[in-house]
Amino acid sequence: MRKPGSMSALEELGRVRLSENFYMRDFLYSEISNFYGIPNIPHHPNVAIEAGTNLCRELLEPLRYAFGHVAIRSAYRSPEVNAFGNEKGLNCGSNENNHAHHIWDYRDAVGRLGATACVVVPWVWDRHQNEGDWRKLAWWIHDHLPYNSLYFFPKLWAVNLNWREQPEQRIDSYAEPKGTLTKPGMANHSGDHGESYEGFPLFRDR
Repeated sequence: MRKPGSMSALEELGRVRLSENFYMRDFLYSEISNFYGIPNIPHHPNVAIEAGTNLCRELLEPLRYAFGHVAIRSAYRSPEVNAFGNEKGLNCGSNENNHAHHIWDYRDAVGRLGATACVVVPWVWDRHQNEGDWRKLAWWIHDHLPYNSLYFFPKLWAVNLNWREQPEQRIDSYAEPKGTLTKPGMANHSGDHGESYEGFPLFRDR
């Protein structure tokens, strides 16, 4: 598929089904794009579709199956949208750092395919709003899903959920307690963390 050059072609891209419950259109909305009038269109749609399909099938569908609705706050960004957001201080990192993150259609510096969606899991937020409660969801994901990285935020425990080839499994947070919760080499990285998320839905492999 070529980069859409018309509204009808963009509609066709939006109709691409990435997984059972998610379509490409679900991931193309951007407040930066909407407010500043910068098209949020992949340069390489086939690459974005492949990366997004893995993100949905490996991470988002299992989350949805366990917790119900998963709200997408921010997902795909075109290089133009991301560069503008970075230049204007709108919570966007550099394009290079966002390859295989929010910029799905460009591989990272070592050639890995990847995709990020910032999501909110209402089931978790509605039940666990005490300081540090984001760690419950973090450990549940760590124990059950093949994520590459998680980055949590204070509002609604939103999390940048990244799928990538050859995942590293690292968790960081802007929410208190800030910093790195775990990464390869830390003593807490392996083993079961079930007591950290007692009462959470059981993971069931569909």
